[in-house]
Amino acid sequence: MHVLINGWFLNQLTTGSGQYVHQLMAQLAQHAGPIRFTLLCPATQRTPQAELWPDITLAYRPLPSLPSNLRKLWWEQVTIPMAARRLRADLLWVPYWAAPLWQPCPTVVTVHDLIHHLLPAYRGGRLQRLYTRLVSYTAQRAAGVITVSHAAARDIVAQLQIPGGRVHVVYNGAQPEADRPDAALLAAVRQKYGLPPRFFLYLGGFDVRKNVRTTLQAYRRYLDRGGDRAVRMVIAGRLPAQDTPFTPDPQKIAAELNLTSQVQFCGWIEEGEKSAFYALATAYLFPSFYEGFGLMVIEAMQAGTPVITSGEFRE
Repeated sequence: MHVLINGWFLNQLTTGSGQYVHQLMAQLAQHAGPIRFTLLCPATQRTPQAELWPDITLAYRPLPSLPSNLRKLWWEQVTIPMAARRLRADLLWVPYWAAPLWQPCPTVVTVHDLIHHLLPAYRGGRLQRLYTRLVSYTAQRAAGVITVSHAAARDIVAQLQIPGGRVHVVYNGAQPEADRPDAALLAAVRQKYGLPPRFFLYLGGFDVRKNVRTTLQAYRRYLDRGGDRAVRMVIAGRLPAQDTPFTPDPQKIAAELNLTSQVQFCGWIEEGEKSAFYALATAYLFPSFYEGFGLMVIEAMQAGTPVITSGEFRE
């Protein structure tokens, strides 16, 4: 059996879709068995990872000279299905929400969440809404939909009107236990970032859905009610380029709450350092309004760190 996989996000490791496909390839390379996998990527994204995945064929196709959003659309709707036909794929797998309209072979699409359906702030302008309508329709035509949690599966059935029998839950997984940080890595990360002996941790994005404002307000309340000031707040992740209602700047919020001296901003951290941050934290805080899965929660739990998170939310 020959499976063709859309590798658009393979080298975009700062995105959830990039992390997803990268980890998928690492695992599939170990368990390919009789199935032949071809990962199709844009020619501009050639990767040395091919050496690490000898059982997976990496193929490349050029991108047309179009604006970036149209290049991506062309890739999804023209390049990928044409390649599926030319390579005689038995199955096409799109590991993010962008199945093609023309499906020359049975197609499976991974839908991580329905943020653009459920949260008004994420619906975007006219072009974004048209794109959401397109990929919603193409997901309805797919032979199967993979999603990452039963909550996301319920949303897909309810919002996209896809029969439950075609929606399959395959959980995300944390890194293998063998990748847990040792004492040397913990000491190196603590020294590199000047981390305090005890701290609450937030690690993630800063769009409004992540609810970082509430995290800082809760920490302010913790201090005002006599909480130990030696337990500081550490916030890790690439900060917003601009302070907007959609991406509020947590530094500005901390200043408004008179927390500047108590909150440490670490900026972007390397993937290999994340496990050390979790393990060093007193607790991990993740009060997101909506997640398809919330991988950071199980990453923190795997490190043995208590997690404070939110329950189900709907507007």
